[in-house]
Amino acid sequence: MILLKLAGSGASISRLQLVAPKLAGILNSNVVRKTHTVVIDSNKKKVGWWLLGCAGMCYGAVALGGVTRFGLKSTFSLKFLFFRLTESGLSMVNWDLFRTMKPPFSQKDWETEFERYKQFPEYKYKSSSEAMTMSEFKFIWTMEYLHRMWGRAIGIVFLVPCAYFWYRGYFHSTQKWRMLLATTLLLTQGGVGWWMVKSGLDPSSNSDSSIPRVSQYRLATHLTLAFVLYSLFFWNGLVHLLPPQPHPSAKLGALKGLAHTSKGFMFATAIMGAFVAGLDAGLVYNSWPKYADKWMPENMLSRQPTWKNFFENDVTVQFMHRNLVSRKLFITKTLFFNNKNFLEVYNF
Repeated sequence: MILLKLAGSGASISRLQLVAPKLAGILNSNVVRKTHTVVIDSNKKKVGWWLLGCAGMCYGAVALGGVTRFGLKSTFSLKFLFFRLTESGLSMVNWDLFRTMKPPFSQKDWETEFERYKQFPEYKYKSSSEAMTMSEFKFIWTMEYLHRMWGRAIGIVFLVPCAYFWYRGYFHSTQKWRMLLATTLLLTQGGVGWWMVKSGLDPSSNSDSSIPRVSQYRLATHLTLAFVLYSLFFWNGLVHLLPPQPHPSAKLGALKGLAHTSKGFMFATAIMGAFVAGLDAGLVYNSWPKYADKWMPENMLSRQPTWKNFFENDVTVQFMHRNLVSRKLFITKTLFFNNKNFLEVYNF
């Protein structure tokens, strides 16, 4: 179009010959820039959906891990509405990255696995009144096997595409550091899981006459790493799919403050829940809102030094968990009911 105007205005042929290559270069650079932007956007979506998939698998691992860990015969779960929790976390007494991936197939294999399990405190406790049957052992072993295989599947689903995306140059320098962090956390998580299970298999800390339990500190560490991995995957996935938009507003700052506070309370509540599970503190008081007939439970600070009560006293741990839940609920409601004003920032 520009060339036609120049021609119509009586411009010389030599002048047109000088201008034409420059205009062609400008037009070509614009086309390349637009095409390159589309390619980058497409790659970002691939990475974003992959990371969200990894986050979803982490969520599934936490849910499945909860089913294998906790020892109530029946209860309500926020994740599954209700589920028969299996107390199967100590049924696999060996840990190996590759060899334990193969499950028992023959009756002889199952008998060998069962004999290993019989050497540890949990079998002796569960069989103190009635011997455990092979079918019961197969069920709890399979539940724990699924949890461990799910964890290995997360590693494969993350590491293989990560190597491919890294090779293709989909990650910028900051993103590379985040992927290295996620890789380190994944590898650490497997070791922490076995470190936790070992505490429940140790005869010196678990007697045949009491329910063998893993260390509440190790259980909380295992759950914390899972939440950190989930958050890392989920946040980075959203960064790729929903790039941040500038919205200078005081209301947005208030929204972020409430959202971060809500997340903090949710995280603290979940981690304290791990201490409740590790200490079997859920049924110390089974009345609500009072603790038996009192508003404050007794013996909350009976241990010395005092700080141990917050992590080793089942009464104190249940009290803290309950109160964190109520405060989390209040903050979430505040965030929800003020949301209409905050949405105006985004023009919804």
